[in-house]
Amino acid sequence: MPQSPCRPYPAVRPGDRVAVVAPSGPFERAAFDAGLASVSSRYHVEFDPGILARRRYLAGDDARRLTEFAAALADPQIKAVFCARGGYGAMRLLRELEGAPITPKAVVGFSDIVALHAVLGRAGHVTVHGPVLTQLGALPPATHERLFALLESPRPAEPLHGGMTFVGGIAEGPLIGGNLVTLTALLGTPYAPCFDGAVLLLEEIGERPYRLDRMWTHLTLAGVFRRIRGIVLGSFTRCEERDADFTSTDVLRDLASATGLPCAAGFPIGHGELNEPVPLGVRVRLDASERSLRFLGSAAC
Repeated sequence: MPQSPCRPYPAVRPGDRVAVVAPSGPFERAAFDAGLASVSSRYHVEFDPGILARRRYLAGDDARRLTEFAAALADPQIKAVFCARGGYGAMRLLRELEGAPITPKAVVGFSDIVALHAVLGRAGHVTVHGPVLTQLGALPPATHERLFALLESPRPAEPLHGGMTFVGGIAEGPLIGGNLVTLTALLGTPYAPCFDGAVLLLEEIGERPYRLDRMWTHLTLAGVFRRIRGIVLGSFTRCEERDADFTSTDVLRDLASATGLPCAAGFPIGHGELNEPVPLGVRVRLDASERSLRFLGSAAC
């Protein structure tokens, strides 16, 4: 049975308390500070000094990252949670987050943060697939404004447009997904998003075409493309094979065509030069023939 759209989060207001957390990888302080300046110009930002911790490829040990994220989710005075960086590490927290108290609020991030989006979405919460703090400072002012509008306005988000049609047609359903590697890793676990009746967003960075094929085939073998209604492809950055006579676009077009589902590509979402924020769990209308993605529901209330 198709899943229902998730519940909107309470609208954030200028001056509200928001938290910055690092549930995944460590980060460079300069990029963090650049993103922090933007968010601080709008909201009262709080973060624990432990956010700067490093343990191998993680922003501190699991206990530190779990405590930080769980506290931000539970605090009713924190109106939004911004993730500092993706990388890897969020999946390590999922089992311990089961049953954790959640005060409805916007959670913003992408890449590895998609694991957290999936769990929150299964619990019925709208989240924001959007720039992490260390990416935000390098993005244009229009992206910052779109993010603030998505957090604050009860109106549906402005439509987005892609660059290519792989399979024409129209699909409607709740928007789910994000990073291809992270989604594939969630398959077969209790934490995978609910695919039934959804429109699936995919994006990736640094994966050669045969790896994209392997992950897409994993989704196929798991029955994902029999359950969803349409496919939105964002940026696939640095995914080319050197000296090959084919491109990642060629591979993705063939894979998408084999599903027969409406699919448009080239949306400014992901690890590319643009990463426009979009609400996950909100019902959308994908017109793949027109390469448009329209948001039929509101993320905030």
